[in-house]
Amino acid sequence: MSDTDFRLKGSVVTTVVLEVRRLNVEQVILGLKEKIAQVPQFFNQAPLIVDFSHCEKVSFDAFESLIDNCRLLGLAVMGWRAPDNGVPPWRSDVLLPMLPSGGNRKINIKNEDSAPASDPHVVIKTVVEEREIAQPATLVTKPIRSGQQIYAPGDLIIVSQVSPGAEVLAEGNIHIYGALRGRALAGIKGNTDARIFCRSMEAELVSVAGNFMLSDALQNIIWKETAQVLLVDDTLEVVPL
Repeated sequence: MSDTDFRLKGSVVTTVVLEVRRLNVEQVILGLKEKIAQVPQFFNQAPLIVDFSHCEKVSFDAFESLIDNCRLLGLAVMGWRAPDNGVPPWRSDVLLPMLPSGGNRKINIKNEDSAPASDPHVVIKTVVEEREIAQPATLVTKPIRSGQQIYAPGDLIIVSQVSPGAEVLAEGNIHIYGALRGRALAGIKGNTDARIFCRSMEAELVSVAGNFMLSDALQNIIWKETAQVLLVDDTLEVVPL
């Protein structure tokens, strides 16, 4: 097999996390149906992770029923996270892979001493450092058209509008100096300090660190005005600028 037969590349995909706090399958599915009806194009075949980490107990029957119902709603279930009290005794890997909790780390390994290794009095120490590496801001000067997706590894600055059906994602903040009519997701790798700023709030969906709000809720808070979106005590808030 030649090295030119294929390539492995990293990719960024918007993934929906269904965080189950109480495993009442009927109630969860009913709530999902209501959310999907508001923005059906966003949820259509959307990759989904079902997170049971806040549940005290997960039975196999309830697990299987919830997964099957999510698929019937058109969601592409790609994995699950186990309860904090341990992995259930049944074999879930028959249905889906169990995924680790979210989080992103950059690790640098270096030798602390550069003296020759042949010296018996020299001890070589390996130090593992974990640190965030700042990413430069990404600047976009053209309108984001419907169907387009823009991703930034740091902050994202858009000096035009984001059209309906378009999606912008950033690991940091998102600044939009025009109307936000599509979807904006900031802090997509868990940065809870990330924010979204826009000149005119008309979004289909806004999200910070996985916490999202749909257009119906936004219209009751602030609409067609300058706004910022931020997390306050794990609650998404939308306030005027």
